Amino acid sequence: MKRNRILIVDDDPSIRKFVKANLEVRDYEVLLASDGDEALKIIEEELPDLILLDIMMPKLDGYAVCQRVREWSEIPIIMISARDSENDKVKCFDYGADDFLTKPFALRELLSRVKAVLRRSQASEKTNHFSVFQNGALVVDFAKQTASLDGKLLKLTALEYKILAYLTINAGRIITPNQLLEKIWGEEYAGDYRLLQVNVCRLRRKMKDTAKNSRYIQTKPGIGYIATAPN
Repeated sequence: MKRNRILIVDDDPSIRKFVKANLEVRDYEVLLASDGDEALKIIEEELPDLILLDIMMPKLDGYAVCQRVREWSEIPIIMISARDSENDKVKCFDYGADDFLTKPFALRELLSRVKAVLRRSQASEKTNHFSVFQNGALVVDFAKQTASLDGKLLKLTALEYKILAYLTINAGRIITPNQLLEKIWGEEYAGDYRLLQVNVCRLRRKMKDTAKNSRYIQTKPGIGYIATAPN
C-alpha cells in the first residue's frame, strides 16, 4: 500500500525535526523544505499528498506559496501560523488553504487534522443518482468534478466544490451545518460553524450569489442550507 507523502515547510529546523519524527513513526513519508522557493520546487517535482505550510518564512511566505500552488493543483494544504486572529484564518482560506493550525500546536491535534484532510482529499463523492446537476445557469458535473455558471467554468477550491456538490446532490433538502462539517471536514469539526460560514460565503461570492437573495444556495436561519432544486 502506497504511503502518503507529506511536505513540511517551515524555516524553524526544530519544528521540522519534531513533526518529521512523529509523522514517520506513523508510517508517513516526509519531505522537508525550509523556505517558500524550495517548497515550490519540491511540490512540482514530488507532488506530495499533503502540505504543512508555515506562513512566516523567508523568500516566499506561505500565502504566496499557497496561491501559486492553487494556480495548478488542489493538493491539500494545512496552513500553520503563530497568529490566530479570525482575519488570519479567513485570509488562509481565501488563498485556498484546506485547514489552519495555530502554533504552538499539540501533537494530537496535528495528527488529527492531517488524517482528516487526507481522508477528505481521498474520498470520492457518491454520485450514483446522476452525473450532472443543472439549475438554470448553474451546472455541476460530478464526473469531471467541475461547476460552471452561464457557461463559464467556476474556479473553485476542492473544499468549495465538495460543499457545492454535496448540497446539489441533496437539492431540495435542508442540510444542517454539522452535516456539512462532518461530511466535508470530518466528525471532529462538528460545531466549527465559522469555518463553514467562511467557505460558503466564498462559494457564494464566486457564484455571484448572496445569502439574502440567493438563487442557488439558500440559508434557513437556525436550521442549515438548501440547494434550490431545478424547476
